[in-house]
Amino acid sequence: MTDINDNLESPLELKVSFNKLLQHYEALAKNEDEFIAAKAKRVLKTADAFPILRDGFSNPSILKEREKEISVILQDSFSPVLTKNEIKTASVPFHDLIFNSSERFKNIIETAGDDFELQMKNMPKDDKYIIACTIILAFCYDYNINFKRPFYYEIPDANGIMQFYKILYNADFTEIIASDDAPEITQADVDELLDNFENIELWKEKFPPNSYTFKGFVISNIFNVTDDQSISNIKTALIGEDKRKTEGFMEDFHEIFRSLLGLKDIKVGFSIYNKEEDAFERVYGTGMNSFLLNKQETEQCADSLCTWSYNRLLKEKKYFSVSDVELLYKKSEGKAPHIKVLHDQGIQSAIFAPIANDDGLMGILEIVSEQPKVLNSINANKLVDVMPYIVSAVERSKNEEQNLIEAIIQQECTSIHPSVNWRFEKEAKNFIKDQLNGKQASFNKIAFENVYPLFGQIDIKGSSEARNSATQQDLTIQLRAIKAIIKNALQLENLPIYEQFLYQIEDYLKGLELHFQVDSEQQISAFISQDIDPLLEHLLLIDSLKEKVDSYFNSIDNKVGVLYNNRKKYDDTIALINKEMAALLDKKQVEAQVMYPHYFERFKTDGVEHNMYIGEAITKEDSFNSIYLYNLRLWQLQVMCEMENSFYLMQPDFPVKLDVASMILVFNQPLSISFRMDEKQFDVDGTYNARYEIVKKRVDKAYIKGTTERVTQKGKISIVYSQKQDEIEYLRYIKFLQSKKYLDNDIEIVELQDLQAVTGLKAIRVSVLYHKDKGDDEAFYTYDDLMKEINV
Repeated sequence: MTDINDNLESPLELKVSFNKLLQHYEALAKNEDEFIAAKAKRVLKTADAFPILRDGFSNPSILKEREKEISVILQDSFSPVLTKNEIKTASVPFHDLIFNSSERFKNIIETAGDDFELQMKNMPKDDKYIIACTIILAFCYDYNINFKRPFYYEIPDANGIMQFYKILYNADFTEIIASDDAPEITQADVDELLDNFENIELWKEKFPPNSYTFKGFVISNIFNVTDDQSISNIKTALIGEDKRKTEGFMEDFHEIFRSLLGLKDIKVGFSIYNKEEDAFERVYGTGMNSFLLNKQETEQCADSLCTWSYNRLLKEKKYFSVSDVELLYKKSEGKAPHIKVLHDQGIQSAIFAPIANDDGLMGILEIVSEQPKVLNSINANKLVDVMPYIVSAVERSKNEEQNLIEAIIQQECTSIHPSVNWRFEKEAKNFIKDQLNGKQASFNKIAFENVYPLFGQIDIKGSSEARNSATQQDLTIQLRAIKAIIKNALQLENLPIYEQFLYQIEDYLKGLELHFQVDSEQQISAFISQDIDPLLEHLLLIDSLKEKVDSYFNSIDNKVGVLYNNRKKYDDTIALINKEMAALLDKKQVEAQVMYPHYFERFKTDGVEHNMYIGEAITKEDSFNSIYLYNLRLWQLQVMCEMENSFYLMQPDFPVKLDVASMILVFNQPLSISFRMDEKQFDVDGTYNARYEIVKKRVDKAYIKGTTERVTQKGKISIVYSQKQDEIEYLRYIKFLQSKKYLDNDIEIVELQDLQAVTGLKAIRVSVLYHKDKGDDEAFYTYDDLMKEINV
């Protein structure tokens, strides 16, 4: 480097000069104190021999050539008496050139290692030009724009622990001179710059490169602020919510505490206190660990701590240290649980600090080291300054966790759909506002008027009969197994009670075969648990019966306490059908919401049913048109066809073969819905609208007028309606879906038998066309044809 301005873009052309300092010595040369005056004259004489030291230079080689003279000039500024104590440098701004420094600074840099490169922190590279401009504004135009930011060096010590040094500049010995070509800066220019900090081109226009000359040098007074910076870093780390989710968060946290305590080999862990269960729990998060719990997810506090440490942390809420784990492990003979868990992990010293507020303990901060005595009651006092920030962070974290839990409960356990969430948020804000203003806060009724309802269901046909059949089979198998054991027992012990049990079992078996009733399962289960189970426990003591009795008990399901083979297959089938159908409907719903937002909810019963409401009141915008209602009705009919197809593609894989029947209920009048706070769901408002709910609950069991045939049938979609215009509308949809091979041509229109308080209902029924294989777009089957193909 032949010039310090090489590769440096700046409005300042840098020149090292001691003119301002020498002017100070010129004044001191006239001092009445002869010693001070003589010393000043000696400095001036040294400088006068080399005018370039006043005029300024940018060639760094001159610093080496005139090193002796510069040392004399700077002797008072860098006192030999304080050189091993002060951390001080002489340099030029915005440059890594340092031409004089105290012995202590040199030692710090030397300790950092040969490969260490000194770089100023908190000095963004892109901002250097603009910072230089603000300095010019202050020096030359008296516009004091406060852009002061703390600057730091990060320098590792001999142990590799990062130390933080704050830099304070003394610019008393500097001068800035505008060149002849430098534009004059006016108040209007300053006003424009104030609103354009990031517009670097504008700053360069007002302050072209090298349009000003910097003459002089700055003295950097440097202070070790590792403790303060570590505390600040802890605050920053704890405030940054996103940072806590990143991979490097805990490692950075370890480094911060290493700097704070001045110890290299330490680690930090946390455990959360569960007050309800008086237990410590692991903190979930990337890199989080607990040295108190080790590999346990949770543990009772009394099992984690000895009595003294329990009282110290939980009752007194005071920290304690273990400076020599090995020593205490031997003294306690491994019986102190917290000492043992540390010993098992190879930890030799530790500090446990309670994270507590006025409400009590929230968790434990754990600092550990594999070296004995490095953590102790003395350096534990350094935690006093950081614990308030950790407490605040944990308080915030617990609040966030509670909010997240409530959000999950709302999402998973209530019916507040995203389409109407805005209305709930609005009322919640009004509720909070009233509370803050001291008013009687109440959550107002949430209602949506003039919305159109859509209802559909895919119902499992004959589910009650299938469950009864599965129950009969299980109970029959179980009773016959019991019967065989008691017959063997009767041969060994001719006891009348055994005969009475056999008679009772035979009576139950006949009842299961001839007339299974609703309460049969309950009666038989009570008989087995109250009379048979105690008997079998007794028969276990007989060697010749033990194997058979053991075999019987092994066949009993532990959770329900009965033989649960066929019923389990049935229950698993129902659960699987509901899961798959609900998942498909949810997936399709995402697409429908994109077309036009609407309220949607679904329920799992013996099948899956869904409600939808669409209208301007829900969307909150003046954008609703009846075309969106017609579109949603067509979408619903098409998705029901797809769900039917999806079901029968999966049917061969179900444990029990069941069928489904699909139905859509059409209601062509808008109605009002409101949220029922007690039931946590939406219901229709008004007596007239209640008719819609009545029809929904009863229509799938309705018969075709004059017959005993249910309106819903496997292999068909039934569309129930009451108005002629609905019939015309849906026949158009059906014709369209027939062209797409979703539906067959066997349309039938039937009248329904009157329901209680509901008359005049009709239904369109049409067969669904099925694909035998997924992705097969050529072959289409009716339900009967599909069953023949599947069962071939």
